Amino acid sequence: MMNKEKQVNAMSVDVEDYFQVSAFESTVARSNWDNITHRVADNTNKILDQFADNDVRATFFMLGWVAQRYPDLVKRIVTDGHELASHGYEHIRVTKQTPKEFQLDVIKTKKLLEDISGVEVKGYRAASYSIGEDNLWAIDELAKAGYRYSSSIYPIRHDLYGMPDAPRFVFQHKSSQLLEVPITTVQLAGKILPCGGGGFFRLFPYAYSKWAINRVNTNDKQPAVFYFHPWEIDTEQPRLHDAPLKSRFRHYLNLNKMEGRLQKLMHDFAWDRMDKIFLK
Repeated sequence: MMNKEKQVNAMSVDVEDYFQVSAFESTVARSNWDNITHRVADNTNKILDQFADNDVRATFFMLGWVAQRYPDLVKRIVTDGHELASHGYEHIRVTKQTPKEFQLDVIKTKKLLEDISGVEVKGYRAASYSIGEDNLWAIDELAKAGYRYSSSIYPIRHDLYGMPDAPRFVFQHKSSQLLEVPITTVQLAGKILPCGGGGFFRLFPYAYSKWAINRVNTNDKQPAVFYFHPWEIDTEQPRLHDAPLKSRFRHYLNLNKMEGRLQKLMHDFAWDRMDKIFLK
């Protein structure tokens, strides 16, 4: 519930289906996506119901591929008072795109989302936080395309993503007016630890996430940025047994605990859209 005495944090949802995650890209061909059972609309509608019940507003970073097939879902997100933002068209990591391919992708997705929704799309989040020190040219392309902020850098060290030397909190890129809103981390004993959601939220006990977000709010006096995916509340999703063992472990770990933890999170902290918190 919203509470004026609490620091207001940013809730976000990366709208993609279970088979579209980067960990499964070598297992499920994009050309086969339309032939697979889709669960993203039902799962996202369930999240929207839960947000409504808890008076939570959030930012939905949506794949253009999903928006094109489920325009009513896009419209509900906006009608319910949430922010609509871009997650790229079909979840291709920026590290696998040329500058021209990226430029066309972000322009195409922004226009598609705006045409369906009738609202301006201000935010962008790269697939798997794939903007880092080796491809900061992407920031200039986002600014040229008319985005006002990005949430694509995760200031941690990880085997798949991360820019550990990046600032922990919102900052402006030197080359443009674009704001970067990193996923939240907590500093402990000289180490930077993740606490902004995703697989880490399922891996660690809820008490850790609650402690870490409280620490960011009280010690750093900063809003936290939290994210999760619709497939993370879906315990009935089909299992992809051909995927690598590590990928399957990360994807399916503690799915049965996710909804309960989200309910606690919505109760214990105040939440709002990213644009309302970071764009003045």
